[in-house]
Amino acid sequence: MHIPTHYKNENLEEVSAFLQQNSFGILINQTNGKLWGTHIPLELDKDEDGSDVLLGHVGKANPQGQNFKDNQEVLAIFQGPHSYVSSSWYEIEEVPTWNYIAVHVYGTIQIIEGEALWDSLKKLVDKYEQNSENPVSMENLSPKTLRQIKGIIGFKIKITDIQAAYKLSQTRTDTDHQHIVRELEKTDLPDAKATAAAMKKNRGQ
Repeated sequence: MHIPTHYKNENLEEVSAFLQQNSFGILINQTNGKLWGTHIPLELDKDEDGSDVLLGHVGKANPQGQNFKDNQEVLAIFQGPHSYVSSSWYEIEEVPTWNYIAVHVYGTIQIIEGEALWDSLKKLVDKYEQNSENPVSMENLSPKTLRQIKGIIGFKIKITDIQAAYKLSQTRTDTDHQHIVRELEKTDLPDAKATAAAMKKNRGQ
């Protein structure tokens, strides 16, 4: 993706935290000669050799999974908060724009089965059940329910490149930046408020 230099985030620790907090992404590959995208959770993890990977799964009925080939390059897209920015919030006339955080992850895909698939599903369930009043665990699901695992294709993506765009009014003056934050915080839009928070954090406020 095209990222102007002042919006590029190369802090891998910060980007990794973003991926863990915004793990519902879009997996894109070539499927039957066309670009294909599936919206799924893709969890950041470590491979047995310590390299970064994304873990996920799709249904066997999904043509995308049927076209997975080992070491095929894929793209995973993750989006964070985003919001319209009115140029009426600037001191000097300028065009409106859009602030956002987006991360593109490139890698090669490999099918996982058996214990590796079970472990990835357990981590996924444990992560999202931790705040439930009555958390579900893989170990407590009935054999009948667990048979549904036969209907999915598990995979890992060995990460080869991460491109992170944090467009958060870095080029604006302090006055403009503060005014944009105040205007975004006034709204009732969760994404606008989250964008304002990201702007303040990025500016060290």
